[in-house]
Amino acid sequence: MPTHLVWLRNDLRLSDNPALAAACRSGERIVALYIHETDDDMRAPGAAARWWLHHGLKALAGSLADIGVPLRVETGPARAVMDEVLRETGAEALHWNRRYAPADRRRDAEIKSALRDKDVTVTSYPGNVLVEPWDIETGQGKPYSVFTPFWKSLKEQHIDQPLARPSRRGDKIKAPAIDTGYEQPHWADKLVPYWTVGEASAQERLDIFLDQQVAGYPRDRDFPGVDATSRLSPHLRFGEISARQIWHATRAHAHAHPDKAAAIEKFLSELAWRDFSHHQLYHRHDIRQVPMQRKFQDLSWRKAPEQLRAWQMGRTGIPIIDAGMRELWETGYMHNRVRMLVASFLSKNLLIDWRLGEQWFWDCLVDADEANNPASWQWVAGCGLDAAPYFRIFNPVTQGERFDPNGTYVRRWVPEIAALPDKHIHDPSSAEADRLREAGVVPGETYPRAMVDLKATRARALEAFGALPSPG
Repeated sequence: MPTHLVWLRNDLRLSDNPALAAACRSGERIVALYIHETDDDMRAPGAAARWWLHHGLKALAGSLADIGVPLRVETGPARAVMDEVLRETGAEALHWNRRYAPADRRRDAEIKSALRDKDVTVTSYPGNVLVEPWDIETGQGKPYSVFTPFWKSLKEQHIDQPLARPSRRGDKIKAPAIDTGYEQPHWADKLVPYWTVGEASAQERLDIFLDQQVAGYPRDRDFPGVDATSRLSPHLRFGEISARQIWHATRAHAHAHPDKAAAIEKFLSELAWRDFSHHQLYHRHDIRQVPMQRKFQDLSWRKAPEQLRAWQMGRTGIPIIDAGMRELWETGYMHNRVRMLVASFLSKNLLIDWRLGEQWFWDCLVDADEANNPASWQWVAGCGLDAAPYFRIFNPVTQGERFDPNGTYVRRWVPEIAALPDKHIHDPSSAEADRLREAGVVPGETYPRAMVDLKATRARALEAFGALPSPG
């Protein structure tokens, strides 16, 4: 019987998986393949993502076994591995869902061309976006560079209904004892209490969010001490749920609950930001390295390794910054409002290259992907498309007072200052000596003094950014 090979990448699910669905429709024998690609131009997943992938592949192997499809996990250059697996399986057809990073597209095109020369049928399908990047453009036929008109256009696009989970196409098999190919980081066990990996968990997260949280989403989503967000981002990053599934399930929920329609519209606009990031990834140069606004190539970033390390470890002396960096280190995740604050602090107050922050996030976040991570960093640093203007520099103290007014978030992640009153929790330096003693806080000993003066470093950043040449 002929064999069809399904190459899985960022799509570790059975439902709404176009490549898997097409292979199942063929009626032929199917083998699923995941490759840990070691090509020189491949960006290897960070440590936290490797932990997620380790568990995600195990969950996927069990799901595939239920429909009679074995999963192989291999490591090596993609083309060499593919040639070997095709030779061993005798597969005559190959299916995959598309990816959009420049290096991935080059590699896929090379493999597709080489295999077609060998009479292997190769078919690719829409990837995990709402609309493929080339299917949405401005009235002038160009890529979008501003989100608001992109969002307006996206809402007018036809977004395919998600495909059903393939029905049993073969006898259930025993899930193979796969070697996921990754040694777990020594610190990985700390992530276990915070996440349940896999397609079933992703669907459960969506259901809980729609039933219990979405109504308050526009009001509460900026408050890190409130459980108000979906936390679907790592499931989306690995394709355990598709953007199309979220879009249509959410729209259906709005139809059934008209009182939630406005809140759901806000949530869907945030989902659209993910598509906008992939739009940038597809149409621009390597966005993890190249500023999307050319003038930022002339900016002289500071070399300050000790300050960078203090930022990474949550030892800056700015409570909400430290809370965010410690949440990241402990859980592999950070609330989105706080992501903006820590990125602004690094790239503007410290004037340290945003790419160093992007790389740290890449290694520590379970949801870091090739589009959202660099696009978001460029947005905050001011060098991205539709970016926050360079003179928008978040003040982490006033932001903390506004979005964590009772100090709930800071007290959880910076317990050494938890006994300070609310009025001082975001700025311990504002507390009198007796207040500090009562709270057991010894500046410079039990908790660092603020590593920089926010007003002075804001002025320094404005001078550096303002000196850049005007576009054109």
